[in-house]
Order: sequence, then structure tokens, then C-alpha cells
Amino acid sequence: MKILLCCSLCLLFLLSCLSEPADSRSLHLGSCSVSVHTHELRKYYSTIRSDVLAGDNDIGLKLLEKSLIKDVQEGQTCCFLRLVLRFYVERVFGNYASSEPQQQRGSSALANAFVSIRRDIHKCHCHCEEETQRKIDSIHADFIKLEVGQAAQKAMGELDTVLEWLEGLNQKIQS
Repeated sequence: MKILLCCSLCLLFLLSCLSEPADSRSLHLGSCSVSVHTHELRKYYSTIRSDVLAGDNDIGLKLLEKSLIKDVQEGQTCCFLRLVLRFYVERVFGNYASSEPQQQRGSSALANAFVSIRRDIHKCHCHCEEETQRKIDSIHADFIKLEVGQAAQKAMGELDTVLEWLEGLNQKIQS
């Protein structure tokens, strides 16, 4: 009996090691899917969130309005995600600076995760409609209105909005 119990526990452990982590979800974007570890992204963001928010002095301007993200048209999720990832990878992470090593590690981990998702989404063939491109263009326009360091700080502070959107996409898939 002990041998059977031990073998069963070993088998369960082995299966849990071989299976995909619980926080990994495949976002289905049309005919393509991308693995996004929202729990991991949230963990990295939580290490920098208070520092990022404390450094955002321009409360009156929002780059990423929640309504902008929530109103992404059906069939445009792939395109919008690809363009948001591009914005963060090319404009935000490279211009965000923190003097604290822990915040630097957290932002680097986020940047690397975004690069990884971006690499996967490039395999997808996302069709972008004009309205989706206009949404991203408005984010870029607001970004360049600010000094680049302050703009990056603001975009990092608003990363919560992006993460909530991604978590919402994961919840839709699970339903």
C-alpha cells in the first residue's frame, strides 16, 4: 500500500512538473494563439508599481484610457496587442529609468516578457483596421507631448490598465 501511495505521489509530481504552469494562458487571436503569463507580468509589475506611481507628477494626462482599451473591436485584439507591445518595447521600457536596483530588475523582467510575447505575436498575421491604428496613434501623440522620461514614467504607471485588459482576455478564454 505504501509503495502504491508513493508511486502515485511521484506520478502526480512528475505530471505537475511537465504540465504548463497555471498562470500561462494561450490567448487565441483569430487563427493564432500566444502564450501570456499574466500572473508573472503582474508579479514583476508589483515590484515597481509604487515607485512608478510616485514618480508620475502629471496626473491630468492619461495615455491609456481604460475605455480606449476596453473598446477594442472584435477581430482587432491581435492588432491592438501587437501595437501596444511595440509601443512599450520601443518607446517606454528603453526610456524608463529608476535608481533602485529592484525596480530596474522588475522593469527589465517586464520588458523581457513583453519582448517574448511580441516575438510570438509576430508569427500571427494580424490585420489592423484604421480605427485601431488611430487609437495607438493617439497614445503616441500624448506620449510625445511630455518629456520622454516623464512620458515613460506615465506609461509604466498605466501598465496596470494593459495588465487588466490581458487578464480580461484570459478570463474570456476560460469562460
